[in-house]
Amino acid sequence: MSADRTVIEGFEREYASVRIGCERAVTQLDASQLRRALDPETNSAAVIMKHMAGNLRSRFTNFLEEDGEKPWRGRDAEFVDDFPAGDAGRAAVLTLWNDGWQVLADALARLTDDDLPRTVRIRGEPHTVVRALARSLAHAAYHQGQIVLIARTLAGPEHWKTLTIARGKSDEHNRSMGYDPAAPRGGAAPGARGGAASSPSG
Repeated sequence: MSADRTVIEGFEREYASVRIGCERAVTQLDASQLRRALDPETNSAAVIMKHMAGNLRSRFTNFLEEDGEKPWRGRDAEFVDDFPAGDAGRAAVLTLWNDGWQVLADALARLTDDDLPRTVRIRGEPHTVVRALARSLAHAAYHQGQIVLIARTLAGPEHWKTLTIARGKSDEHNRSMGYDPAAPRGGAAPGARGGAASSPSG
């Protein structure tokens, strides 16, 4: 069995980027804003985080051995805000959040690229491991976008700190990365950064 983890490590970095983006967004909200929905038919950032955590726990507990939709999950309850008031509620959200991401991290740590063609099931539907990971990552990134939009709206333009490249700052960002788009083949200048997880920049 090969110990190569090139693809798995790529997933780990992208999951980390999603998590960082969510956390950098919600740190800009107070305890009340964290639990405020933009309208009655949408979810608050806290509820979305609860749902994401529940999804990760279900999907990645005994990832290779059991169906990803666990009988104990209770998906509908993930969309109910039953947290205590104030800062205790914020702490409860973050506890669930961290627990969900830890289950994912533990599952990924046990995988190598040799596992990618293996079959796992989600609600009885067979998936290769690589497809299950891609599906999960897409789900997390979808909800990251929701969280960022909610946080950006509630924080307001006067308080919001951008999570990606600020408007009008693309060239400056490229230079900070040691990247010269005019270089042959669009290459990076010597000393360019790479490899570490970061928040997304489009």
